Amino acid sequence: MAGSVEGPGRRREGRPVNMFDVAKAAGVSHQTVSRVLNDSAAVKESTRRRVNAAIDELGYHRNLAARALATHRSNTLGVICFDSTLYGPASMLYAIEHAARSAGYFVSVASESTIDGTTLPRTLNRLAEQAVEGVVVIAPLSETREALSRLRRDMPVVAVDATGGLGLPVVSVDQFDGARQVTRHLLDQGALTVWHVTGAEGWTETEARMAGWRAELTDAKRSVPEPLQGNWSPASGYQAGIVLAHRTDVEAVFVANDQMALGVLRAFAEAGRAVPDDVLVAGFDDVPEAEFYSPPLTTVRQDFGTVGRTSVEMLVARIEHSDSAPADVQPVLVPAQLVVRQSTRRS
Repeated sequence: MAGSVEGPGRRREGRPVNMFDVAKAAGVSHQTVSRVLNDSAAVKESTRRRVNAAIDELGYHRNLAARALATHRSNTLGVICFDSTLYGPASMLYAIEHAARSAGYFVSVASESTIDGTTLPRTLNRLAEQAVEGVVVIAPLSETREALSRLRRDMPVVAVDATGGLGLPVVSVDQFDGARQVTRHLLDQGALTVWHVTGAEGWTETEARMAGWRAELTDAKRSVPEPLQGNWSPASGYQAGIVLAHRTDVEAVFVANDQMALGVLRAFAEAGRAVPDDVLVAGFDDVPEAEFYSPPLTTVRQDFGTVGRTSVEMLVARIEHSDSAPADVQPVLVPAQLVVRQSTRRS
């Protein structure tokens, strides 16, 4: 293998190394090489290692510009995301990127501090200049939904973490039902009602989780306490927890995310209110640290992998069948899963 190459990425006869050279060196088909390059899961690990070794040895790299000219396809998807390190948006971005790579697409990410009627068209134009074939917009903010509803349909677009009625495909975790599940669980543990610490204002997830909480209490004919405003941060949860800890009528609290729940737990501990013996606490998201909270936190798990995969499948379908794609489709809601841990289990 080493003797067949004159320099990095060049055959001895002077032509560039191609996929067939890699396939011959690795003893596989060129289709297998393509699957390895596209990070397909349908390749045995031993085969993947052999192909990658041949790629390294031959110095092979794909000429994407030539491929795009020949096929009139860039095989690139754009992702527009809210500039946030919060667990939900960051996990969603990772899931979409992974799903796109598995489908054989490259990803160009544009991160914005806000996604509104000004920044969204501008960012779409920037991605169009990079010849992306379609775009996934992660849309957790209400102002993003408004911008999407006014969007021109020059390019296939799928929205994630939005609500329906936008005139384009939408896929989201069922935040409303997830909130109902956790509220119902707290009532089933004997609480007369459930208090709520909300997420940040202007987020669709804040609105959906609060609506699910309120609907479950209303259907159960329980009083609906005034919610306490949070902003997704542990500090805001701590401040809300101080207020709740000094109310003797608080038996159960549903916190709109796990980071704020961490602050609530600390406030209760400092006030001498034992969780779960004196008060029940549950969060939302199931961050990796949730099972190591003290006590381990009951929460709602979001299936980001399914959301990412579904959004990419929907986008690719619109790219491949743009002429027959419906103008609007029903939103796809991915079920949320209640995860019960010690913070709501009374001995």
